[in-house]
Amino acid sequence: MLASIFNTFANCFKIPELKSRILFTAWILAICRLAAYIRIPGLDGHALSEFVKHLPSGGLLGMYSLFTGGGMDNCAVGGLGIMPYISATIVIQLLTAVYPPWSKMVREEGGRVRMIKYGRYLTVLICLGQGALMAIGWEHPQNIPGFGTFQGTLVNPDMNIWWYRIQTVLLLTTGTLLLMWLGEQITDRGIGNGVSLVITIGILARAPAAVQGLRDMFFPAGGGSHFGFGGAIVLVGLLVLVVAGVIAVTQAERKVPVQYAQRAVGRKIYSGGTQFLPLRLNYANVMPIIFASSILMVPQMVFSRLAGFFPNLKVLARIGGALDYGSFSYLLIYGLMILFFSYFWTATQFNELQIADDLKKGGGYIPGVRPGQATATFLQDAMSRITLAGAVFLTVIAVIPILLTKQMGIPQQVSQYFGGTSLIITVGVMLDTMRQMESHLLMRHYDGFLGGGRGGRSGPRLRGRL
Repeated sequence: MLASIFNTFANCFKIPELKSRILFTAWILAICRLAAYIRIPGLDGHALSEFVKHLPSGGLLGMYSLFTGGGMDNCAVGGLGIMPYISATIVIQLLTAVYPPWSKMVREEGGRVRMIKYGRYLTVLICLGQGALMAIGWEHPQNIPGFGTFQGTLVNPDMNIWWYRIQTVLLLTTGTLLLMWLGEQITDRGIGNGVSLVITIGILARAPAAVQGLRDMFFPAGGGSHFGFGGAIVLVGLLVLVVAGVIAVTQAERKVPVQYAQRAVGRKIYSGGTQFLPLRLNYANVMPIIFASSILMVPQMVFSRLAGFFPNLKVLARIGGALDYGSFSYLLIYGLMILFFSYFWTATQFNELQIADDLKKGGGYIPGVRPGQATATFLQDAMSRITLAGAVFLTVIAVIPILLTKQMGIPQQVSQYFGGTSLIITVGVMLDTMRQMESHLLMRHYDGFLGGGRGGRSGPRLRGRL
């Protein structure tokens, strides 16, 4: 098995075009990592970086640090990371699904190009807003949620405060736009999945810290570790089980057969046949976890601040404590929110009416189901059933790192590789990247990573994005 994988990688470098794409992608990703280490002038990024190393992170703070690849912790020009672009893309997608004029425009010629342009404009606005908040937050780190024990200031006292703010906002905005542009270059001239690879390389950059944390678990400096050989076996087994489950669910799909009748278009006659409409089990991917973590962080911060302003109102402190990261109430609400947003995202992005209409126009139908509204109802019911299974699995995967950290005392930099956002993104992006490389190999008559060559591939399917 390993020999086959190594041979496949060797074949990738036998194809000049694919070799140049891989090397181009590697160079661009190296430049992206530099953006997380080049610090903004006038800021003591080293002090914040050392403080964050000993800070138990979680919730929105840990997620934002994850998506920036450590740029926020280093006070770097890439401190905002690619998150503003992702946020803008999500907003545009949601508006396209619920705003009829945009829904109509995106189906017209050139409509998607205009949507991409709107997303870039919105990215700039989000960068300016978040950059201003981050610049002001770095002036008084104690006011940033999670940094309450930080002592001192990060801004050079000899620097003009307004020049510092303007400079920082411009540098942060430029850093995000540079990462966005580099991601698009990977998509066009590299091996694809540009923005996703930028996020993934930031996640994988934390692997050395995870290895260090894992070593400290079993071989602490003072000795006396409570993690023995049995604990190591359990962790390895859990990691294999979780990764295998994520791969299986990421690739899982229900193939709905679609029958096409023989039809004539002009003077040409197209024969009929059977194809498959793939319905993904985890259609929402990692979006429910992102939404749930971001939203659940807000009430905890609000009630904690109110408890500080009104110490006599004990109920505020109790509510804030109940919503603490890792508590039973937090996990319960967190799981329910993931279930809700799994259905919400699927409902806004999966348009069964449009799919049914496209099938009807193309002369296709699902055997045993009438074209039109009946097909739309069938697809909606099928998607609802498989979404439940995907949402439950997503909830379990999201909760595992929290339980490992809070109940077993495993460091957060280690537990994040046992599930949650980082593992789902990494596995999904790696699978998509392997498919991209596999397509180049199969065109040159080489065996691929996933299908075992041409002989191992299934029949024709509809691969359009639903």
